[in-house]
This record gives sequence, structure tokens and C-alpha cells, in this order.
Amino acid sequence: MATGKKRKPKSYSALDDLGRVRLSRHFFMRDFLYTEIGNFFGIPNIPDDPNLAITAGMQLCQNLLDPMVDTFGPIAVRSAYRSPTLNHFGATEAKPQRCARNTSNYAGHIWDMRDAKGRMGACASIVVPWFADQYDHGRDWRDLAYWVHDHLPYHEMCFFPKLAAFNLTWREEPARMIYSYVRPLGKLVHAGHPPPEDHGERMARYADFPPFEGIKYPTPPADRLARKTPARGSGTIDKGLSQ
Repeated sequence: MATGKKRKPKSYSALDDLGRVRLSRHFFMRDFLYTEIGNFFGIPNIPDDPNLAITAGMQLCQNLLDPMVDTFGPIAVRSAYRSPTLNHFGATEAKPQRCARNTSNYAGHIWDMRDAKGRMGACASIVVPWFADQYDHGRDWRDLAYWVHDHLPYHEMCFFPKLAAFNLTWREEPARMIYSYVRPLGKLVHAGHPPPEDHGERMARYADFPPFEGIKYPTPPADRLARKTPARGSGTIDKGLSQ
């Protein structure tokens, strides 16, 4: 997944190449560039510093998102990377306002800016379909929050009422905070403090969850990864099939 140094895309082709950058086993950069605000108002969502965005995105995907996919199956990305320009518009001009101010989103939704203390980070708002169906029937959002807390090196989580969607953030020097716009509202876990429920109580909440990283995906044959094969489309096409 190594990538060379990249400049801010100045053409469609360059943006296309950026989207092909693989961040982890399950995710590519393109998976995180979609934005309703940008599409509706015609504001491009393009990183000013693609290299920092890629590096932060790799940490988010490899440390947090991939383990969730390997446990629960596919997850839906609702919102992720936002350029500084797009986030500022969402925080100041879009109605209703759905974005926090830029300084609050550095090393959060704005992957290509470090925070005030120089820390790198990345945030994605996600839905876990396996859990969302249960939440719709009354399951407590804290069951999923505590599972993440006990299994993954997150920095911050914030839960929302629809679909049990939540912001999941990876950051250097993680604070490990959980808060919510779903009852019980406010801070559930404060930075530097233990959760209000002990480990046994938390485990009881998610005792029926799938095994951690229990999904086994097929792996490519080793010899296919070792040998070099002709690029697709480089062979001869039978004329009878090309018409």
C-alpha cells in the first residue's frame, strides 16, 4: 500500500489517481471523498495535502475500520474527509449547519491538517448495518460504544440518533472519549477517566456480538501474488468476440 509523494490534484485524472490509493485491506481513498454538501453546492472535496490525508486515513482504516469490517461485515461511510474549504462552508453558510468549525475538525474530518498540538488524525462517520437493525428495535447504542472502547485504539466517538451512526476518530495521543446525541445525552466517557461501567458490565452488553475479527475472507493464492502477469487488456482479443 506504499504510495509516492502526491501533489494536490489539478486535473480529473490526478483526482482519479488519488481515489485509487489503497488505504487498507478493505478501503480506498475514494471511499471517503463523497459529500452531500459538496455535491449539492458544487464545492470540490479535494485534499490540499494528499500525503497527510493518505497517512492519516491509513491509520483510521487499518486500526479502526478494518477490524470492524472483519467483525461485523460491511460498514457504511456516511461522512469522512472534508477539505478545509468545504468544512468551513458547512460550518458557516450551509443550512442547517452540520459541520463544526475548522479548528475543531483539524485531525478529525479534516485529515490533511494537524490539530493545534501538531497531532495527526482522521474521522469517519459510519453505520454498522448489523447493529443498526437492532438499534432500530430498541437496542442501546452504548452496547456498540463499549465494544469499540474495549477492542479498538480509538480517540473519540460521537453517536447520533439516526441508524446509530457515529463519528469514529483515530488520532495520535488518543483521549478515548465517548459522547452522544442519543439518550443518555452528553459525555459517557471523559478523557483520562474510566467508563462508568466496569469491564464485566460492559462485556455483558456485547456478549452476543460476533467474534472479534471472526470473518475470514478468501486470500489470493501466494503464487499469484509473487509472479508478474500481463496487465488486463494487454492480450489479443478474438475478432469474433470483439464485434
